[in-house]
Amino acid sequence: MSTPPPSPAAHADHGDAVVGASVSERPRRLELGLDTFGDVTHADDGTPKAYPEVLRDVVEEGVLADRVGLDFFGVGEHHREDFAVSAPDVVLAAIAGRTSRIRLGSAVTVLSSDDPVRVYERFATLDGVSGGRAEVILGRGSFVESFALFGFDLDDYAVLFEEKLELFDALRHEKPVSWMGTKRAALKNQPVFPRTAGGSLPTWVGVGGSPESVVRTARYGLPMMLAIIGGEPARFAPYVDLYHRALAEFGWPAAADGGPGRVGIHSPGHVAETDEQARDEVYEHFRAMNDRIGAERGWPPYSRGRFEHDAGPEGSLYVGSPETVAQKIARTVRMLGADRFDLKYSSGTLPHTTLLRSIELYGTEVAPRARELLAD
Repeated sequence: MSTPPPSPAAHADHGDAVVGASVSERPRRLELGLDTFGDVTHADDGTPKAYPEVLRDVVEEGVLADRVGLDFFGVGEHHREDFAVSAPDVVLAAIAGRTSRIRLGSAVTVLSSDDPVRVYERFATLDGVSGGRAEVILGRGSFVESFALFGFDLDDYAVLFEEKLELFDALRHEKPVSWMGTKRAALKNQPVFPRTAGGSLPTWVGVGGSPESVVRTARYGLPMMLAIIGGEPARFAPYVDLYHRALAEFGWPAAADGGPGRVGIHSPGHVAETDEQARDEVYEHFRAMNDRIGAERGWPPYSRGRFEHDAGPEGSLYVGSPETVAQKIARTVRMLGADRFDLKYSSGTLPHTTLLRSIELYGTEVAPRARELLAD
């Protein structure tokens, strides 16, 4: 990076000044990836699978994603009963050993309840064993089980992420680091190993849609991954505008591959041969997942009517035939000027065999068709 980020306090007065720019047109090749949280799935006979089998299934899904030509495979981090993956870097390393091309990363790493040095070391190690294919997506986490598990106070939710992101950004330069915060021991001219072959670990920041998170991401000149899991994707256009204007305000150069200005989208979906088949396959699993999480958060029960709206042209579910999903991805990518789209293909207990078919269709039919539509 040619311009260091301003100090954390430097952006305090930029919140209103950066609103209103238009989304830039960037004709780079669209990257298409997949994300999974390692949901505990059902076998074809409807019985829940054991955690070890779910983990092995995730590895097989990543191998298939590489085989069908996708660009990225992301594994999320959770610490609760309904998800099998609490150590994404270990699962990704297993996938790295059986693949040769696809990039591998977290989706997301809950940096607030982890140690930035250990996160950097783990993913730099993954980068080495995978031949330079590792990425990390950092986030604050919408699930908070990890805070109590690792001894962090939820009252420190905001400051933990702010300080740890600052430290992680310093580590990315792969030079001795001196740093001081309030929630972690200080570092003084401390080197961190291993270093990556490329000199820095590709890093995104996951953003759920708050202006403060958008401006923070721009301040560090990092790519932004938008988690669009509800509502209309169009409502995120102001955040993309805000991000590009903030980058300019902070003096970062124009968008470049792997650097500032890149925008990614993470959204749930499912692909089958027809729209009807895709919706019928995923609905009950998606509804049960939403109702389980919603019961913890005070959400109303999820209905078929809401599902049909979310899976329709204006919603944030990418469910349908390859043509339907490709058309919807292309529309969203144009609307938001995105560089990457990651489909969160796992949906609660949806069986592994069904997920494999969805991955195959996404890689062999959706991806080329979406790129064709965007080229037109």
